[in-house]
Amino acid sequence: MSAVTVRPVAADDREAWATLYRGYRDFYGKPHDPAVYETVWGWLQDPAHETRGLIAERAGVPVGIGHFRRFARPIDGSHGIYLDDLFTSEEARGSGAGSAILHRLAEIARDEGAALVRWITAESNATARSLYDRVAAQTPWVTYDLAPAE
Repeated sequence: MSAVTVRPVAADDREAWATLYRGYRDFYGKPHDPAVYETVWGWLQDPAHETRGLIAERAGVPVGIGHFRRFARPIDGSHGIYLDDLFTSEEARGSGAGSAILHRLAEIARDEGAALVRWITAESNATARSLYDRVAAQTPWVTYDLAPAE
């Protein structure tokens, strides 16, 4: 099995990124709204937008994506890196692609002076959680979502 490399998303990754992003949305049962794809791709291509992306490749073939952004941590007077989305193709699971993306994010956090890399996942996502439990510490925090006021 060839090594996994991780690099920033590039303009010519559109088709491969969309295939992986579709797989991610399928995994979480999200509908395929073309407007969402265009919006997120636009964010990834806009250097002024907070959202950035990574592509994991094996033998030059994109097999995983990670979307992340910087966030302020007022409690510590610092900032962190927030991993919004991490996905590897079914064929690439167990290849080290997810670990490689997380390792690259840890390097980015170091290089940018971030205090940590943080993310959430579904409690039922046992495959991903087995990786996360090996490389990171689970926090005691409970997550809530508040809908906008009407």
